Amino acid sequence: MILDTAFIYLCILISKVSGVFGADTDGVNLISVTEGDSVILNTDLTGIQNNNILWMFGPQETRIAEIFRWTINMFDSIETFGDRLQMDSQTGSLTIRNIRTEHTGLYKLLISSSGKGISLSYKRFSVTVYARLHVPFITRDTSDCSSSSKRTSESRCLLVCSVLNVSDVTLSWYKGMSVLSSISVSDLSISLSLPLDVEYQDNNTYSCVINNPITHQTTRLDISQLCHTCPKPHQLAILVITCGFLLLAVQIVVVLKFSSCIFNKLAKRKAQTEEQKDCANATLDTLQEADQDRGMRNTHSR
Repeated sequence: MILDTAFIYLCILISKVSGVFGADTDGVNLISVTEGDSVILNTDLTGIQNNNILWMFGPQETRIAEIFRWTINMFDSIETFGDRLQMDSQTGSLTIRNIRTEHTGLYKLLISSSGKGISLSYKRFSVTVYARLHVPFITRDTSDCSSSSKRTSESRCLLVCSVLNVSDVTLSWYKGMSVLSSISVSDLSISLSLPLDVEYQDNNTYSCVINNPITHQTTRLDISQLCHTCPKPHQLAILVITCGFLLLAVQIVVVLKFSSCIFNKLAKRKAQTEEQKDCANATLDTLQEADQDRGMRNTHSR
């Protein structure tokens, strides 16, 4: 068994020196998936028979799974993959469940056969995991209402399509099927915004699309819902004054209600105090009358 293990490690060393797992793209199986999906890396074997199988991952060629003499060994793969790895005991194929973006990288397979003579075969899988895309949202940039050009601000509408926390994506504005503008990013977890200037009466179909190499999300523009005529200066002044009066009225109502509540509490407390005084006086009068009656009875008895 020691010799067989040494043989496998020798094969790995030979593969590194000979460049079998080099940086060239020839013979590499390219796989692109979305975060949360399951991926199967196939050995293309119909059975283990006399084959020993070793899976490695990353630039350090970390051993993550092995079948040696029909015994499965997952090494310390739980540190990187948790419980996501599953190895088929019949074929040696490797399944990664609920894959994450940090599992992007190169997976290397080494198959050694000790049947009629010793043979080696290799496979490589370049796996790229893309984060799930959020639906882009469209808002109006109201700064166009304060434009110095009255004609422009009254006839056109400035819109912004945005998406948060994205990487390796392209954000685009479409007019029908034609791309009007786009912006791409490869950095991790940043926000993107893309403006669009349209007329209020524009009847064309516009949409904002975010995509990566394997999927996309689309939000269609409803001009009638987002684009409204900018208020004129005197209308804006009236609106501000009206809002000011409404705010003042609300404050007055709150003060009056608060004052009324305090007044009621004070009046109730005063009434309770008067009632307590009346009760104390009545008790005192009763005690005094009892003392007088007692004195009179003592006098008569003498």
